Amino acid sequence: MTTTLFTGIAELRTVSDAGTLSDAALITTDGIIDWVGQADELPDDYNIDETIDLEGRTVLPGWVDSHTHMIFDGDRSAEFEARMAGESYQAGGIAVTMEATRSAGEQRLEQLLQERIAAARAGGTTTFETKTGYGLNTESEIEAAKVAARHVDDVTFLGAHLVPPGADAEEYLEEVVGPMLEGIAKHVQWIDVFCERGAFDEEQSRRVLQAGIDKGLGVRVHGNQLGEGPGVSLAVELGAASVDHVNYLSDEDVEKLAASETVATMLPACDLSTREPLAPGRRLLDAGATVAIASNLNPGTSYTSAMNFCVTTAVLQQHLSLDEALEAATAGGAKALRRHNVGEGKDPQGRPAKGTLVPGAAADLHVLDAPSAIHLAYRPGMPMTYQTYVAGQRVFG
Repeated sequence: MTTTLFTGIAELRTVSDAGTLSDAALITTDGIIDWVGQADELPDDYNIDETIDLEGRTVLPGWVDSHTHMIFDGDRSAEFEARMAGESYQAGGIAVTMEATRSAGEQRLEQLLQERIAAARAGGTTTFETKTGYGLNTESEIEAAKVAARHVDDVTFLGAHLVPPGADAEEYLEEVVGPMLEGIAKHVQWIDVFCERGAFDEEQSRRVLQAGIDKGLGVRVHGNQLGEGPGVSLAVELGAASVDHVNYLSDEDVEKLAASETVATMLPACDLSTREPLAPGRRLLDAGATVAIASNLNPGTSYTSAMNFCVTTAVLQQHLSLDEALEAATAGGAKALRRHNVGEGKDPQGRPAKGTLVPGAAADLHVLDAPSAIHLAYRPGMPMTYQTYVAGQRVFG
């Protein structure tokens, strides 16, 4: 057993009932948090193997990025430039990524994924979800899932991302819920569908999600990105862990989310890129819904893993307080993956919880090179991440 003392913490954001502690310390043993508190209350019955003095910096839980599309190859910067010049986003550019991803090969996809994970860890992210959905045939989707499963915490099957160019929608759906799902199910934890105009309607989306449920997969939904639609209602009805994008919500949608366990995941970097209205985080929180913030890292509409930027945007433009934004990007993301603390630092499956700094939880730490977390929003765009720890091991800084 290795026991490590982190001291010299000017501000410790536990994202728990313990709140924010100043002049704090934290003890970890073999990747699990053992003790959290004021430095002058340190227990004297620990055999400390290593002491790390953070010299007046801030410690947060590592970001939990609960919505990414990290398995892809290819470049869509020309599409982005055209959109910034006034062209509308209709999701058609996915076909460009599909061709590049299908031809990349497993070795290159794995290299690209590892590079993207390293970049995200340099910004304080410690827990990742990622989706398939750029291969759009059985062979390529299974390949993507296998690569992701080797490196990412949670993997989501998104064969129902879009109908491939030239394919018949019903024939493609038969493949998605048939051989594609059969081959991929053992490599993933979740199933997802892009329930949106230009992608899959309510009936098609229900068919995909129910097939995943029948295979024992949890449910996630892309919904209400380009306009009001059935995504939120379907997600709540099927007990989805999250419904993501949520840019356009009716009063009924908000009420359903507030009365459910389904997390509303906001993707602010994507909203800025597509020039859609920012998701109504203030409205959701005021209604009592659980909100998460994620990067939506993908090549077409959000080519960033910068959770610092997403949190800053939520504070500056979506009218969340700093505490609300931090919770959404940590504990909120953990709940969207069902890895949140349900007691004694354990998640619903008895694993060390993510997104919180309490005894029993994973020692996933994000150290800011600042005396308080408000510097994330106070100094927007500045490099703030000093060190990142996953299960007590330093992976950046």
